Amino acid sequence: MNFKFAFCPIILLLSASLSFAQNVNVVIHGVASIAKTDDNFVCVTLDWWPAEKCDYNQCPWGKAGILNLDLRYGALINAIKAFNPLRIKVGGSLQDNVVYKVGEVSSCPNFMKREDGLFGFSQGCLSMERWDRLNRFFNHTGVKLTFGLNALFGRNESQTEKGYKVDSYEFGNQLSGSGMGAKVDAKQYGKDVIVLKNLVKELYAHPETEPKVLGPGGFYEEKWFNTFLEVSGQGVVDGLTHHIYNLGPGDDPNMMNKVLDPSYLSQVSQTYKGVSDVVNKFRPQLGAWVSESGGALKGGSKDVSRTFADGFWYLDQMGMASTYDQKVFCRQALIGGNYGLLNATTFVPNPDYYGALLWHRLMGSTVLAVTKESDPNLRVYAHCAKKKPGVSLIFINLSKDRSFNITLSNAKLVDAGKPNYEFVGKQNREEYHLRALTGDIKDDIVCLNDVPMVQTDSEDIPAMDPKLVDASTPISIAAQSIAYVTIRDFEAPACV
Repeated sequence: MNFKFAFCPIILLLSASLSFAQNVNVVIHGVASIAKTDDNFVCVTLDWWPAEKCDYNQCPWGKAGILNLDLRYGALINAIKAFNPLRIKVGGSLQDNVVYKVGEVSSCPNFMKREDGLFGFSQGCLSMERWDRLNRFFNHTGVKLTFGLNALFGRNESQTEKGYKVDSYEFGNQLSGSGMGAKVDAKQYGKDVIVLKNLVKELYAHPETEPKVLGPGGFYEEKWFNTFLEVSGQGVVDGLTHHIYNLGPGDDPNMMNKVLDPSYLSQVSQTYKGVSDVVNKFRPQLGAWVSESGGALKGGSKDVSRTFADGFWYLDQMGMASTYDQKVFCRQALIGGNYGLLNATTFVPNPDYYGALLWHRLMGSTVLAVTKESDPNLRVYAHCAKKKPGVSLIFINLSKDRSFNITLSNAKLVDAGKPNYEFVGKQNREEYHLRALTGDIKDDIVCLNDVPMVQTDSEDIPAMDPKLVDASTPISIAAQSIAYVTIRDFEAPACV
C-alpha cells in the first residue's frame, strides 16, 4: 500500500462489539517457573537462496539471499536495530552447498540452477569480501550471530582469521534422519561434530570468545538424535537444534483453516516434548533451539505467511515452544520468500514483525504455567516481564465470532484456599492489542491499539506504546486478535 492510515477503520471497533463475549478466568502459577528461555529467544534467519529459487509457480526470494541482499537500506538496518539486539542465524537449505573462498579455493561462482545439484542448484561461494561486508553490517546493527557451516564439504579455518564475533556455529542443515536433499548417518555426524568442536577450541584461544557448537539443525527423529548424541558424548554439542514446519506445503489450500484450528496447532507439541526429553537425557549446555521455522514449507504460503493471520500460528508456536524449555526460536526468515518478516522488495515489516518485536521487548526468560477454562480458541502464555517487576502474558483469540473478557487469578492465593482468589491490581495494566487493519485477517497491515503500524518517513519503526487500562476491569480480547498484557503489581515469587 502506498498510503498511510492515521487510525484503524471504525469497522474494527464494530467487530469487537458485535461478537459474542465469553467470561474466562485465567490462573497464573507464579510460585515457580516451568521453563527458561534464552534472553534472546526471538531469532530470525538469513538464507542463501538466489532469486532463481521458485516454488508453486512463483519466485518470491528476489534479492533477499545472503549473497545478494543490499545491506545499505535504512529500513533493513532500522528493523534489526529495533530489537537491540536481534539474534540472526545465517544458513538454510543451500548452506551445505556453499564453499568459502579461502586458501586453495580459487574460483568463487554464484549459485546456478542445475538439475543434479543439491536442491536443484550448483555450488555457490562466499567470498571474503562479502564475508567482511556482512560482518560490518552485523556489527553495526548489533546482531547476535549464529553461522551455519557446510557439513558436506571438508573443513577450513578461514572464518576465524579476522576475529569476527560469532556467537555460535550450527553444523549442517537438515541432514538428520531421512534428510532434506541430503542426509548423514547419525554416527558419522556424531564423529564429525567432535572434530568441529576440537577445531573451534583450537582456533579460539580464549574460552569467553569461543563460539558454541550447535546441531544437527534438522527435523527431529528420536532414534537419529539419540544415536548422534550417544556418539558425540556430553560437552561436545552445546545446543540441540531442530526445525519446525508443521503447516506443511505452502500451496495447501487449507492453510488458513490450519492456522485457526487449535487442535491442529497443538499437534506439534509432541515434537517439542520429544526434543525436550532428549535434552533432559544428554543435557547439552544451551538446551534445545528451534533453529528454523517458517510454518509452511518451500517459501511459505503466499496467501497466509505475510498476513496478520500468520501471527496466530507464529506467536502460538513461540508460546508453546517456550513452555517446553526451547531456548531460542528462529523464524524463517527475516527477509525472503513469502514468510519473511520484512517485504523482500520494500523492506516494509509484515504483521509478524511487530508481534515478534513485542515478544522480544515484553516477555522475559522465565516461563510460568497458566490454567484456564476449556475454550480452546483462547491461547494464553505467561512469562515474567522482561523489565521487572511483574508478569507479561500473550492472549491469542482464534475465534471469528467470540471475544473474551478475562479475569486473572493468582495460584499462590488459590493454593492457600482463600475463597476470593481473583487478582485485582492497583496499578494500570499495560496492554498491546494487535488487530488486522480492516478486520480481515488476510490484511498485511497490523494495528496496535487501533494505530496502524507503518514505518515513519525516516524508515524507522513506529512507536509501540501500551494502552494503560484500569486494573479493576476485565482484560478484553476481541475476536481474531492478539494481545500482550503486562501487569506490574502481580506477585509471582518466580519473578523476583
